Amino acid sequence: MAAPAAPPRAIATPCIQVCAIDGESGLCLGCYRSLKEVASWTRFTDAERAALMDELPHRRDRIDPKKLGLVR
Repeated sequence: MAAPAAPPRAIATPCIQVCAIDGESGLCLGCYRSLKEVASWTRFTDAERAALMDELPHRRDRIDPKKLGLVR
C-alpha cells in the first residue's frame, strides 16, 4: 500500500483578508496587488512571488492615504 501523499505546501501570500480594489490605482487596499496579480498568484513561480512581495510595500504610495485608513 502506498503512503498517503503529503499535503501541498502553503504558498506565501501578502493577503490580509481585506479584498477591495482601489479604482484609481487598480491595487488591492489590503495587499497592494493588482487584480491580475491576485488571479495569477498560484501560477507564479516562488521567485516571481518573492520579487513581487518585495515590491508591494513601495506601492502603498500609489493609494490615497484616506482610503488606506478605511481598511487598516
